[in-house]
Amino acid sequence: MTHGLQRLTRSAVLTALALALSVAEGLVPLTILFPLPGLRLGLANLVTVYALCRLSGREALLILTARCLLGSLLGGNLMALAFSLTGGLLALAVMALLVHLPGLSLFGVSIAGAAAHNTGQILAAIVVLGSRAPLVYLPPLLLCSLVTGAVTGGVSMLLVQRLPAPGRA
Repeated sequence: MTHGLQRLTRSAVLTALALALSVAEGLVPLTILFPLPGLRLGLANLVTVYALCRLSGREALLILTARCLLGSLLGGNLMALAFSLTGGLLALAVMALLVHLPGLSLFGVSIAGAAAHNTGQILAAIVVLGSRAPLVYLPPLLLCSLVTGAVTGGVSMLLVQRLPAPGRA
């Protein structure tokens, strides 16, 4: 199998995994613990962090974009694409900048990514609604980012430590 075909296949499998995690987490109502509509744990971010650490920023971007697009199409809500893609792209950009900083673990990178994702979604809401009213929602979301980012950060650390880099078995 050629290197290009291996990369494409790996990206397709990781996209499917990220999409499955995204759908699965939609079945877990976090609003029981935190009464904030639309709050999610961010399990698909595990795949993004893995791709950033073990593959490349380009592959992480392709996986994220495909997951957001497919998730919106499968969910039947194209308006959700604006929110998930804006949040996801901002989170990816922040994590890509931070992931190679000495002294910052994936725990911190993931928390920053969760905060960036929530910020991106609020920015998308401001644009879609044409109002700054969604900014009121940002402080509680940022507090929740500490919890959700910590959970995904801890799991990300385990995944990156225990799963071999592509090409190594």
